Amino acid sequence: MRIVAALGGNALLRRGEKPDAVIQIEHVRAAAEALAPLAADHELIICHGNGPQVGMLALESENDPSLTRPYPLDALVAQTQGMIGYWLAQCLHNAGVTKPVLSIVTQTLVDAHDPAFAEPAKFVGPVYDHPQARRLAELHGWRVAADGDSWRRVVPSPEPQRIVEQDSITHLLENRAVVICGGGGGAPVVDDGTGRLQGVEAVVDKDFTAALLAVTVHADRLLVLTDVPAVMAHFGTPQAVPLNRLDLDDLARMRFPAGSMGPKTAACQRFVAATGRRAAIGSLAEATAVLDGSAGTTITAGRTHRTDTRPGPRPGPGNEHVQPVPTNATVTPLTRPAP
Repeated sequence: MRIVAALGGNALLRRGEKPDAVIQIEHVRAAAEALAPLAADHELIICHGNGPQVGMLALESENDPSLTRPYPLDALVAQTQGMIGYWLAQCLHNAGVTKPVLSIVTQTLVDAHDPAFAEPAKFVGPVYDHPQARRLAELHGWRVAADGDSWRRVVPSPEPQRIVEQDSITHLLENRAVVICGGGGGAPVVDDGTGRLQGVEAVVDKDFTAALLAVTVHADRLLVLTDVPAVMAHFGTPQAVPLNRLDLDDLARMRFPAGSMGPKTAACQRFVAATGRRAAIGSLAEATAVLDGSAGTTITAGRTHRTDTRPGPRPGPGNEHVQPVPTNATVTPLTRPAP
């Protein structure tokens, strides 16, 4: 089976933790141990988030008096790809993965006129209380927004159009390599109209990039692995229920927080709608169980959508929680594995 696994940045550095290397490496080690069985039994592409890490580097750059101006976000995204990709490759090797493991610094083409540039909405960096966030916004010219009970910096997050290194990624995958790519959504670049690429101040959502990769490489599954066990209905209430299985019609009737579960469910919707194949959302620690449907939330096409069950290439183009679920949506407890 060919799998694209998207790892949440908060699963590698949790809310409130110090961004020390030793803390992050321990999380990466645990992630690698969870992913090693997938790498052994399947073809695997790994995308990772970088929200906490790129925000930390941006803050350091903003406060460095030796710089004439801070480093641009595209360069910082590339830096995090190198750091996290290095840690993942090393830890996968140490977890017993015998296949070649390669990390690719990935560029993601975006539209220079994407409306997201005028409406920053992607959370990066650590959390602050409101007075701290307001002071930093005034000091650095940031945009900030509420993230639950805290506040964080927000930056533009344009839609991914194409992965510049796509051919190399596909070639490596077809030659049995485990490929780490699209880290932090990939360094965002635009085409100047002559074929020349230039970085831009933005962070692409890694779940959308993972979905694009999954469609392009004809993946059998898209796994969105994070720090929560499943999509939850009625989260934060005594009636909270983990949803084991949803289809595209169920998702169309639901509303999700834009800064957390929203991109994850939207990425799964894109992949399932384009391919008819299944996607799943769940805990990184339970990656194997999320794949087989005994944990997490499995997302299927549903009766009113085409489902492609044929082997071989599929057709197709080039804190995380849901609001209360409608009464007519599918709600299947986690104790029941998906068929």
